[in-house]
Amino acid sequence: MATVELTSTNFDEVTGQDGIVLVDFWASWCGPCLRFAPLYERSSEKHEEITFGKVDTEAQQELAAKFDIRSIPTIMAIRDGVIVFAQPGALPEAALESLIEQVQALDMDDVRAQLAGHQH
Repeated sequence: MATVELTSTNFDEVTGQDGIVLVDFWASWCGPCLRFAPLYERSSEKHEEITFGKVDTEAQQELAAKFDIRSIPTIMAIRDGVIVFAQPGALPEAALESLIEQVQALDMDDVRAQLAGHQH
């Protein structure tokens, strides 16, 4: 599956569904973002069961602000509507694959229970 452009209009709809959504916050003037893009695209073709989204932080400044994106690229992993990972910096291919494996292995009932425990 090719990457999906995420905007303030479709972000919640795409990331709120069941399954895994990876989000790449990027900008056209960002060198590391441009170098990371082909690797991200390759991974999207390898993992068709995962939605690979991209947020252009220049065009979608309100989304960048909502998620407090201070450095790009920032990679975010969302599973079943829950943000389970967010980290700035372009990942090497092996690290991106490792992240995908870790997100796939999560016990989401456990994650939700931990989140509930922190929301007092």
